[in-house]
Amino acid sequence: MNALPPTSAGFPSGRRLKRQDEFAAVFDHGKVAADDMLVVHAIRVQDSLSRIGLSVSKRVGNSPQRNRWKRLMRESFRRNVALLPPHLWLVVRPRRGAVPDFQAIQSSLLRLARKLERKL
Repeated sequence: MNALPPTSAGFPSGRRLKRQDEFAAVFDHGKVAADDMLVVHAIRVQDSLSRIGLSVSKRVGNSPQRNRWKRLMRESFRRNVALLPPHLWLVVRPRRGAVPDFQAIQSSLLRLARKLERKL
């Protein structure tokens, strides 16, 4: 059986914030921007690609709802990483009471990341 050729549609591990100290750096030293859909924390990091970390609380809902938020936020980052400002670490979380909608999340993420770039 032939393997399919690799595609660029993946979400590489190097684009994710995973460690607690990375999240702590963003929360402790970063700026915050929010709208009715998302809250985004960001710091500028030299010599690093833009990376994203997700923080979805149990207040958002049950496990399927939280996982849906995470999938949509990851996908909106993946599809728009070329449009996002470079050298930013972003921690993204949904706003309490917001309903997950891909188009709204995508536009919110782009708008808030650009706003944070100006703040930093």
